Amino acid sequence: MEIKVIRSSRRRKTISAREVDGVIHLYLPAGLLREEEQRHIQWAKRRIKSHHRRKELEEKNVDGKLEKLAEKLNKKYFGGQLSWEKICYSTEQNSHMYGNCNLRDKTIRVSDRLLKMPGFVHDYVVVHELAHLKIPNHNKEFWRLVNQYPKTERARGYLMAVRMGDYDEEDRFPC
Repeated sequence: MEIKVIRSSRRRKTISAREVDGVIHLYLPAGLLREEEQRHIQWAKRRIKSHHRRKELEEKNVDGKLEKLAEKLNKKYFGGQLSWEKICYSTEQNSHMYGNCNLRDKTIRVSDRLLKMPGFVHDYVVVHELAHLKIPNHNKEFWRLVNQYPKTERARGYLMAVRMGDYDEEDRFPC
C-alpha cells in the first residue's frame, strides 16, 4: 500500500493516518527524526489494515456468530450462569493476546486471528474469557473452571507454538 508522508511545522506531537483513495496519508511533525518516520509508517500500515479487517468482519456478521457460540459454551461449561454485555472480535489485539475480559463493563474481546485457527483453539479462548467473568485472576479455581473444556491443554499448546513462530521484530518493538 502506498504511503504519502505529510510533514507539518504546525504539528508538534500528534501523529495521525488516514486512507485517501487507496493511499495512506501519514501526518507527522516536521521535526520528527527520519529514523522515527519508518516506525510510524509501519504503525500506519497496521492501523489501516486493521480498519479493513474490521469492516470485513462486520460484513460477515462474525460478532453475531461469536455471541451465539459464547451462549452455547456458557450453557455447556458454566450451566448458563454467566452474563456479559458484549462479546466481539478485535482486530487490534497484540500478538501475545488472544482475548481479554473487562470485568468493569462485562465485555469480552477476542482476536480475529482466532478465525484462522482450529475450532478447538477458538472455543478454548472463549471459554477462558468467559471464566474470567466468574474469577478475574488465574488461580486454581479459575483453571478448574477452564479445564472443564476437554481440549484446554491441547489448545494452550497450539497457541504457545503459534506465538513462538510469529515472534518477529514488530513484536519486540511495538509502536
